[in-house]
Amino acid sequence: MQNYKQQFKGKKITIMGLGMLGRGLGYTKFLAECGADLIVTDLKTKEQLATSIKALSKYSNPANGASIKFVLGEHRIQDFKNRDMIIKNPGVPMDSIYIKEARENNIQIEMDVSLFAKSAPEVMIIGVTGTRGKSMTTMLIHEILTANKKFLRKEIYLGGNIRGVATLPLLKKVKAGDIVVCELDSWQLQGFGEDKISPHISVFTTFMRDHMNYYKDDMKKYFADKANIFKYQKKGDTLVIRKEMKKLIPKKLESKLIVANEKVVKDWQFIVPGSHQRANLACAVEVAKLFEIPEIKIKKVVKDFGGMEGRLEYMKNVKGVKIYNDNNATTPEATIASLEALKSGSPTSRNIILISGGNDKNIDLKNFVNAINKYCKSVVLIPGTGTDKLVSSKLKVVSSKVDSLKEAVKDAIKESKRGDIILFSPAFSSFSQYNNEYERNDEFVKIIKKLK
Repeated sequence: MQNYKQQFKGKKITIMGLGMLGRGLGYTKFLAECGADLIVTDLKTKEQLATSIKALSKYSNPANGASIKFVLGEHRIQDFKNRDMIIKNPGVPMDSIYIKEARENNIQIEMDVSLFAKSAPEVMIIGVTGTRGKSMTTMLIHEILTANKKFLRKEIYLGGNIRGVATLPLLKKVKAGDIVVCELDSWQLQGFGEDKISPHISVFTTFMRDHMNYYKDDMKKYFADKANIFKYQKKGDTLVIRKEMKKLIPKKLESKLIVANEKVVKDWQFIVPGSHQRANLACAVEVAKLFEIPEIKIKKVVKDFGGMEGRLEYMKNVKGVKIYNDNNATTPEATIASLEALKSGSPTSRNIILISGGNDKNIDLKNFVNAINKYCKSVVLIPGTGTDKLVSSKLKVVSSKVDSLKEAVKDAIKESKRGDIILFSPAFSSFSQYNNEYERNDEFVKIIKKLK
C-alpha cells in the first residue's frame, strides 16, 4: 500500500513477544525496514530465541543505523511508557500488567493481523475462526480463490495464524481490491476487538470448550474474543457459519448471515475424511459462491485438494497398517471427531491404536474417555498434565505411557496388525515436551518417514 513506510517511520514501538514461530520475526523485520524505533521484549531468553535474534542481527547493529533494542528473559515497565505503539504477540494476555501500563499511558495496543487490516482498508479481508475447522476452511477458501484469480482479476494472499507467516509485511505487496484470507484464533481476534473492526467476509466454524487455562474457565470471555469476527461487520459484509453455530449468533446482525449446509457437498469428491470436514468444505464453498465462481470450477479445486499437514493427514501404509497424523487436534473434541471419521464399520471391531497426550487445558475428559473406549483397540500416551488426568480416568482399553513420541510410535507399531490404523491425535497442547505444536508435528513426521 502507498505510504506504508511513513506510517511507521520514526515511531517508537515496543514489540511484546518475539516468539519462535516466525510471525513475530516477520513483522519485526518489516517495522525495522520501515525505520521504526523498536524495543523487542520477550520472557524467553537470548539462548531460546537465538535463531530469531540472528535473523534480526543486521537490524540491531547501530553501525548499520538500525534501532532494535532487545530486552529478553523479562518485561520491564519502562518499555511500556513513552512509546507510540505496543504490538502484542497473540499469546500475551490482555490483562497483563504491562498492557495495563500502556493503556494508562494512552499508548495504542496493536496486533499483527488487525493492524494490517486497519492499515489497508482497500483490501478485502476474509477471516476464518472456530475452535475446530478454521485451518482447513481457510486453506480451502485460499486454494479455491487462488485457482480462480484470473476469473476474479484479483491477487489472493494468505495471512493470520499460518505457520511462519506474518500478515503486516503484506502491506509491501497488496493493492486495492486484493483479497487476504486469514485464519484467526481467539487471541488474534482480540486485536480486531481493540480496533473495533471485523473482516468483510467472516466464517465461524465451531465453538467448543478450549483454552480454559487461558480464559480461567470462562466460556463467555472465550466467545467474546471469537465474536469479534462478526461483531463490527457492516451492511454489505457477510458471516458464514456451520449450522450448529446458529444458536450462538445474535438475531440482529448488520451483515448478511449464511448458514452452510454440508448436504450441498455430500457427493463432491473430497479426499479428507469426516463429516465435520464436509461441513468445513460447505463453508468454504459458500464463500466462493459470493464471488460468483462457477460450481464446476470450485469442484475441480476441491477434487484436487490434498488435505493439510497435521490435520487427519494420511501419512503411509506400513505392512498393512495405515498411519494418520492429526497433530493439530489439541482438544478432546477434535480427537473425538477424528476417531469418528476413521472408525470401523463394525461397532465390535475396534482397530484404532491412538497415540495421544500432552498438557491439560482444563477441559472435561468424560466424552473423550467414552470415545476411546468405543473406538480404540489401545492407546499409547505421551507425557503431560493432560495425560496424567487421562490415566486417572476410566479407560477400559489397553493403555501404556511412554516418555517420548518415538517410543509411542514404536509401541503402536508393535501393538498393530494388518488392517489396523495408527492415529496420532494428541487432544492436548504440546507444551509439556515442545515449544509449540509445529515442533511436535515435525518430530512425528520425521519418525514416520523412517518407517519401512
